[in-house]
Amino acid sequence: MIHLQQVQQARASIAPMLSPTPLLLDHQLSDRFGRRIWLKGELFQRTGSFKARGGLFWVRTASRAELAGGLGAVSAGNHALGLAWAARKVAAPVTIVMPENASHFKVSGSRELGAEVILHGDINDAWALMHRLVEERGLTLVHPYDNERIIAGQGTVGLEILEQAPKASAIVCPVGGGGLISGIGVVTAAMRPELALIGVEPSGAASMTHAWASGAPRPLAQVGTCAKSLAAAVVGEHTYPLCLANTQEMVSVGEGAIYRAMKHLIHDAKLLAEPGAAVGVAALLESDMDLPPRGDIVVVITGGNMSGEELSEFL
Repeated sequence: MIHLQQVQQARASIAPMLSPTPLLLDHQLSDRFGRRIWLKGELFQRTGSFKARGGLFWVRTASRAELAGGLGAVSAGNHALGLAWAARKVAAPVTIVMPENASHFKVSGSRELGAEVILHGDINDAWALMHRLVEERGLTLVHPYDNERIIAGQGTVGLEILEQAPKASAIVCPVGGGGLISGIGVVTAAMRPELALIGVEPSGAASMTHAWASGAPRPLAQVGTCAKSLAAAVVGEHTYPLCLANTQEMVSVGEGAIYRAMKHLIHDAKLLAEPGAAVGVAALLESDMDLPPRGDIVVVITGGNMSGEELSEFL
């Protein structure tokens, strides 16, 4: 289990290369709810998502032995971009396996950053191939979410939120494999235990809800959602207990709600967020959460990596 000090160490480590992201007031949602609704703009981070935080902290704390044989990862795209960018700082080669339905924008972006990208099957097939490549090539696996250094890096989002929104009573966070909400939860549990941390998943990839119901991480039989950045088939051995301990509520939203949230973010909030980043707003619009009666609400907008073709569905 990781502690606040590790997240603070991560912040000190990545600060020279990654700036804090802004907190933006959503005027329409604030008017609707009669309280301030803030959007944490992680889509403005390097490589277009929060994933650069964990990737950079992992690389900056890596040993020579970890880097020597090259790095390997499975990703729907944002972890690939963040890790490829960070690894380039130390000239470490990176091999990424992505599912065949991965965003072409994220595939080409990862290749432009120097990563070898292999498209293979669905997310479960991609993991099977990566495990073979680790054995055959001697790669060091950098897990997209189930790694203490990755979680600590993502947790720096929580440190920023508490400084930027001192009157916040709740943080609403998208959940895929659980790395981001786990890191934020470490921070809020230590510094603001009265603050409600609420996780939101797409109903077609509700792997954390499934784990909670099962009493342990259990893979979903199938995953299907437009929120591809959240399409983890199973949550992590680290992220499951951290999320269970520090998250007050988990909710799921359907595809229609995600589409409505995307249209709100693009047309009303003026943010080109990707579908996985919109699930928190979707839960607000659907009134699916048990929010505290007072205080500001912060919704994490996790990323904004989309091609024009992907964007056109929401215009």
